[in-house]
Formats: sequence, C-alpha cells, structure tokens
Amino acid sequence: MEDLIDKTADYVLELASPQRLNILFMLLSRNLTPTTCAKELQATRQEVHRNFSRLEKNGLIKKTSGGTFELTTFGKIICSQVPSLVFLMQNLQYFEKHSFGDVPHKFNMRCGQLALNKHIKGVSKVLEQWKSIYKNSEKYIYEVVSEVPLDLIEPLVKQVKKGVQFHYIYAENTVIPKGRKALLKKLGFDKLIEKGFVERKMVKDVHTVLVLNEKEACIMFPTNDNESDISEMFYSNDQMFHEWCLDYFRYCWYGSDVFKESKLKE
Repeated sequence: MEDLIDKTADYVLELASPQRLNILFMLLSRNLTPTTCAKELQATRQEVHRNFSRLEKNGLIKKTSGGTFELTTFGKIICSQVPSLVFLMQNLQYFEKHSFGDVPHKFNMRCGQLALNKHIKGVSKVLEQWKSIYKNSEKYIYEVVSEVPLDLIEPLVKQVKKGVQFHYIYAENTVIPKGRKALLKKLGFDKLIEKGFVERKMVKDVHTVLVLNEKEACIMFPTNDNESDISEMFYSNDQMFHEWCLDYFRYCWYGSDVFKESKLKE
C-alpha cells in the first residue's frame, strides 16, 4: 500500500504544472504536436517538448503514427477527475460552512460535473433565479425542497397550466408559508393533480435543495449543521451540471415515499 501511495504521489506531481494540465486538456479535443501546442500556449518549444516527454514517460500521452500526440486511456481518465478538484478549489470558502450533507458518495465523486456554474448569493437573488427556472420551463419542473416560498407558487402554477409537468419532493417538516393552501385552492392546483400534471412524493428530511427544468438547474447544499440553506445556490445551464442534478433528482424520487398533505403544517 505504501508503494502505491508513493506512486500516486509521483503522478500528482506530474500534474502539478499549469502547462502540463493545459497540454492534457488541449489533447482532449484533438491531437497535437509539441510545436503547435507551444504556439497556442505562447510558450517556448523547448519547455513544451520537455513537458510532452514527461507526460509520455508517465503514460498520460502517446505518439501516433502521424507524428502527433494523443491522450492514453489513463490520461483521459485523469482529465475526467480534475474538474472535481476545480469545483472544490473554486468554492473553498463556501465549503468551509457547507457540506454535501446526505448526498451519496457516488454523486460526490462526480462533483466535477458541477464545475461550470454561477454562484449566486443572497436570498432575493436566489429566489429570482429560482423563479426564472420556472419561467423558462417548457417540458418539466423537478424540485426537492425544504421550504416553499409563497411568492413562487403562482409563477409555478402558471407554467403547470401551460402543460409543464411538475414533480416535487417535500420533507415531512417542510416550511410551509401561511396562506399556501388557500392560494393553491384559488389557483386550481387540485385539478392539475387530477389531470396528472403534478406528481408528489415525501421524505423524512431534505437537506440538499434542488430545482431544475429540462435545460437548467440549481442546487443548494446544506450547512455543516446539516440544515438546508437557500441563501446561496449554484446555478448553471451547462449540460454536465444539468445531468448531475437530474440524476440526483431521480435518485431522490425513487427513494421517496407517498406524499401526505396531512403532515405539512402552515
């Protein structure tokens, strides 16, 4: 085991260079020669050739019959892991006060998919973006929530009446604003449920809040005390970010129980 750790440390050292990382990510999209790479990086050919040699020696890249270089299978997998470090590094301050809560480890390992995001701070800005996700929906709105902002109910129902599918998961202790039941009744929410536009499920607790439509998504991780926090969110319309959120919603959905309105209290 000690030898394996030492070998792994050696490979981490090989990645500990902005230029070598740049070379690897450039080779993700196309094969290159060191000379072409040097021009694009605006670096000296000698320096780039040296880094190509180091990457080749460590099995991350290989030379093709045409004289260019390409990533090895090992190199491609290494590149797929780097975005996770990028996501965590760019949000170090956020994760000093937040955690991944009860998000399964298999999703934590894929957190690099969340790297391309917009970090939104402040409840009013968060709710504005939340409302925008509703407004931009054409096919569906999925969400896992720990509280229900009253001023978001009407924009949501407006979209559902247009034929947008709405699937949501509430916690048994979800914070429900006063007037919610009366407003839903006024807006004809029960009829939308009867028509099949709305499907609902329930879990004991919700720590990680999630809202998405078919093309954009946002996620709000819990505090270190495992309390949900909607004062900050990560938002993106990036395909990989959306895929992570959709997969996580499906995981939560299939692990949820029957919805019981009687458990909710205003």
